[in-house]
Amino acid sequence: MESTGIYWFPLYDILEKRGFEVYLVNAHHLKNVSGRKTDISDCQWLYQLHTYGLLRNSFHPAEEIRAVRALVRHRDMLIRYRSSHIQHMQKALELMNVQLTRVLSDITGETGMGIIRAILAGETEPQTLLQYRHAVASVAPKIL
Repeated sequence: MESTGIYWFPLYDILEKRGFEVYLVNAHHLKNVSGRKTDISDCQWLYQLHTYGLLRNSFHPAEEIRAVRALVRHRDMLIRYRSSHIQHMQKALELMNVQLTRVLSDITGETGMGIIRAILAGETEPQTLLQYRHAVASVAPKIL
């Protein structure tokens, strides 16, 4: 089986569950061979290489590890996209002439989100919005 795209995932899982020893072959390793223009000739070439024992089986982790890996990769993607979404929020606020970034270091913190929710609810008075400020207890450094 040649690993191009994502189409091989379900077929690989079905064959593996039915007890077949499935070889997952990296298509990049076979790309330099000329004359393999169709799927049929490509399949015949893979078969011939396999009968000679020339194919390397790629590593494919167990199903549990694949599930955890998928979750970790999805979480990583969400974290990476988080910063661009925050920038979109900042740009939208600046287009409305609300410059929270001048007074807050993080508009997604407790204070920033409180103010944004109040603005979305229709509140526009600066003194009222100031009430959403989350007071952080300042700790004086200890002198030894």
